[in-house]
Amino acid sequence: MAEPGKQLPEEVLALIFRHLPLRDRAAAARVCRAWAAAAVCSAVWHDTDISCCCAQEGMLPPFLSTCLDHIRHLRLEFEPSKEPSRRVATELLTALAGRTPGLRGLRLECRGEKPLFDAGRDVLDAVRAICRAARELRHLDLRRLPFTLDDALVLRAARGCPDLRSLFLNNGTLVGSVGPGSVLELLEACPRLGTLGLHLASLSHPALEVLAAPGRAPFALLALRCACPEDARAPALPNEAWAALRRRHPGLVVEVELEPAMPAESVTRVLQPAVPVAALRLCLSGDSAGPVRFAALHYAATLRVLEVRAAASAELDSALELLAGRCAGLREAHCFCVVRPSVRHAFLAHCPRLRSYTLKLTREPHPWRPTRVA
Repeated sequence: MAEPGKQLPEEVLALIFRHLPLRDRAAAARVCRAWAAAAVCSAVWHDTDISCCCAQEGMLPPFLSTCLDHIRHLRLEFEPSKEPSRRVATELLTALAGRTPGLRGLRLECRGEKPLFDAGRDVLDAVRAICRAARELRHLDLRRLPFTLDDALVLRAARGCPDLRSLFLNNGTLVGSVGPGSVLELLEACPRLGTLGLHLASLSHPALEVLAAPGRAPFALLALRCACPEDARAPALPNEAWAALRRRHPGLVVEVELEPAMPAESVTRVLQPAVPVAALRLCLSGDSAGPVRFAALHYAATLRVLEVRAAASAELDSALELLAGRCAGLREAHCFCVVRPSVRHAFLAHCPRLRSYTLKLTREPHPWRPTRVA
């Protein structure tokens, strides 16, 4: 402890405290009055990461409750299967809804297993409460929530967060309950929305038209996950609509993730030639060589990341070699099956911007680690 008169300035202490985990911040606040004042100042809490996986029960009051007003961007991690972790996370979200109208960004991440038949009502109710109260919310990321998201949440965000800039709803659930009507209302209510993650069934032709409207703010990223039965049954989005969207937003990046629920006929409806696909992740139960070949023919100018989880085959190897020869801008190539040596050679020879790859020539124990390109 420094002698009187030699105490570090509050702004220096705040700079140190902002890098401490929540438990250590609480401990620092109990050292002395000067440290307590620094530990609760706004600079410490502006960007905050909280893990309820290791948080002590009862930490929310009184220390954290005095700092909620200062949080602008929060990443909250918890384990839904562990009751204390979940309770602390839900209490924190509920307290935020009542205390922080200035919250700008919220990212939720679940760890561990999701309990069977768990709808996540308590967590989703808290998120809806935040969308109702935090009028300045700009970024909401729910990709790591294992619960089924619904229209009520999307409509609450549309009506409560007019300044929303990014919203990720493309989580890992196997049921899609966000309809295209609520997404259309969201786009009309949030004109500055420039980043959007959805399940395919939530997107519609009218939504593409709204995004392509002349007065629309720049739209930068669309992440599409195709994994639910609803996605497989979704109607095709016209290639002309994609072309119009691309003309309106020439910098648009589209990420596509295709899961085993997608049959071959649905895959061909998703992969339209005019879609500016920058990242393509394939984990199909059927043919993967066809989509890889399609990407080589139509996405050569835009593709930056390719990930394939499939059974090894000569057809897939040939498709990968074709793609490597055409996609010179590729940055990452990951194939989680054994490939022939000519596949690796093709990527290394024709993709000068390649930064990492997973292209194994022999079967190895999993997990397979990517190789960095020097």
